[in-house]
Amino acid sequence: MTTSSKIVPAVLEELKDIVGPKGWVENEDDKAPYLVDFRTLYHGASPIVLRPANTAQVAAIVGLCSENNIGIVPQGGNTGYCGGATPHEDGSEIVVALTRMNKIRDVDPLDDTITVEAGCILSEIQNAAAAVDRLFPLSLAAEGSCQIGGNLSTNAGGTAVLRYGNARSLALGLEVVLPDGQIWDGLRLLRKNNTGYDLKQIFIGAEGTLGIITAATLKLYPQPVETCTAFVALSDAEAAVNLLARAKDASGDGTTTFEYIHRTCLDLVFDLDSNLSDPFGSRHEHYALVELSTNQDVAEAILAAAFEAEEVNDAVIASSGAQAASLWRLRELIPEAQNHAGGVIRHDVSVPVSHVPEFLQKARQSAETTIEGVRVAPFGHIGDGNIHFNLVQPEGRERKTFLARTHDIETKVHDIATDLEGSFSAEHGIGQLKRDELIRYKQPAEREMMLRIKATFDPKGLMNPGKVL
Repeated sequence: MTTSSKIVPAVLEELKDIVGPKGWVENEDDKAPYLVDFRTLYHGASPIVLRPANTAQVAAIVGLCSENNIGIVPQGGNTGYCGGATPHEDGSEIVVALTRMNKIRDVDPLDDTITVEAGCILSEIQNAAAAVDRLFPLSLAAEGSCQIGGNLSTNAGGTAVLRYGNARSLALGLEVVLPDGQIWDGLRLLRKNNTGYDLKQIFIGAEGTLGIITAATLKLYPQPVETCTAFVALSDAEAAVNLLARAKDASGDGTTTFEYIHRTCLDLVFDLDSNLSDPFGSRHEHYALVELSTNQDVAEAILAAAFEAEEVNDAVIASSGAQAASLWRLRELIPEAQNHAGGVIRHDVSVPVSHVPEFLQKARQSAETTIEGVRVAPFGHIGDGNIHFNLVQPEGRERKTFLARTHDIETKVHDIATDLEGSFSAEHGIGQLKRDELIRYKQPAEREMMLRIKATFDPKGLMNPGKVL
């Protein structure tokens, strides 16, 4: 694979002509937000940021860059955690931001589909579905700013994976600009289309390394007739797994969300916002936020059985939408509260649900042994085995000194997850951050297949260079 060439002024002018006067950003101050990742771990450079208005413009950009051996970094809402949408520091790549491609092309409640452009904000897709009494279930903390193209490119997860699956499971078809500038119109409304390779799946989770997703047709669902939200104090981490099993058995596929929260996370949330109150009168170490698409009687029966089995110490069931929102607020503020408390070493891992308690125990022991005084603050989507095993800097320590220990603990945590048949990346992807981990944990045959796919689709190596592989 070749490397990017120096971008000459004449080519820059051609790129400007493709997108028109509103479609490019060249001023350094205006470019700055596009050249740093969400966590400020990576800072890049680029002579220009292009903001195409339609698929034809994307295709023309990609075709011209292919002819001139120029690397392309696709970018959505720039909310990723792994530096996958940030150019490198040498300025040899252009950024293609899909922000202006934000049209909802079609909503069809009969087919239960919505077709949207890649730059659509996730919350706007949810709202468009709700306007026709349908649900688009992908939901995550950044839904007010992340874009669906990025969600698909990273196979985003979120809080409803337990019932509805990842972004991969919600896509029926894609429109993609290929590395040579061709447009593949793979937009489909079909649930059944057994005609060979499922090509859309090649691009979902590829983080822009095989092409640029420009539009997608997505699945919609009926709005839940009833929703019941409960905040539960658990006797221990094992009880979380048992309660999840009870909820699934009693509600069928009605268990939408099952979020695990450690007490340290709540303490940080209360430090961030003193107006929030603890749902219970006493402290507990382990909690779960549970959402069921069923009636309150079913929820009460589930909790009663868990109380009888001494798995649950206390519980509150939301009596209104406002109370449910306040319980969700405790969960949603956790990432912000952790950032507010200082440096954070993050781990986005997954293990089989049955192994979650063992992972939490072993990873905590390893972290506390490795970094004295570290605040272990795990939370996450325990319903699908995804734990955000985050470590907050010890009180009174320097942020820089603490973050310098990242590699010391990171490999240990990932080894524990892998030994328990898990993954070192559950929903945040690879980007730049986890390329070495991919080499460490992927089987040689898997890496070889990935390299072959990359070489076939992008022989020049110009699509999001240096990301994933």
